[in-house]
Amino acid sequence: MATKKQPESANGKTKVLVVDDHSVIRQGLARLIEMQPDLVVCGEAANAAESLEAIKTLSPDIAIVDILLDRDISGLELIKQIRTNHFQLPVLVLSMYDETVFAERVVRAGAKGYVMKTEPPEVIIVAIRRILEGKIYLSDNMSTRMLSSFVKGRGEPAEFSVSRLTDRELEILELIGRGLGTSKIAEKLFLSVKTVETHRTHIKQKLQLGDGSRLLQYAIEWVQSESVF
Repeated sequence: MATKKQPESANGKTKVLVVDDHSVIRQGLARLIEMQPDLVVCGEAANAAESLEAIKTLSPDIAIVDILLDRDISGLELIKQIRTNHFQLPVLVLSMYDETVFAERVVRAGAKGYVMKTEPPEVIIVAIRRILEGKIYLSDNMSTRMLSSFVKGRGEPAEFSVSRLTDRELEILELIGRGLGTSKIAEKLFLSVKTVETHRTHIKQKLQLGDGSRLLQYAIEWVQSESVF
């Protein structure tokens, strides 16, 4: 069950829901947020099911969501569900993954901001306040990249880069890198084995990986290179 807190927001504070599958991260974020005079953590959740329940019962004003929820659906899919079922709830993504790979994807999915976990804590507070003002928060570097893309028109993704992958393909690449076989991936993502195999084929083609062993090696190295823990 989602961790519930007393409704301190009755005092006029902005309610923040923290969603992360690591309890240490949730606790650290809670301490950071509770230090702000106008913010309060109304609840915490470790997975998508808990977070969706918490949104319904706690009515947060903003949700901070990790892009990776190991035991449930991905943060990307959770964002899409929130956009569909709770359209007015803004979402800030806090992730260990490189913003150049994921920031634009989460904004397309419906999030209002993206902060990497390597950023100083004060950046998270700045991002929360920016989003509560109705704006999008991205790093200066990412904002420039995306603005340039819109002004010049979207060019081709970098050749043989993970940027070429669709959201689903990227999700499957990550699960391969975390040691899941085709059957386990199909079970986790509620897909058929044949569909997962098709995605694997597309991933190998886009990344120019000749066989399954090269795909596995690439996926493991990519996951390790993205992790900051």
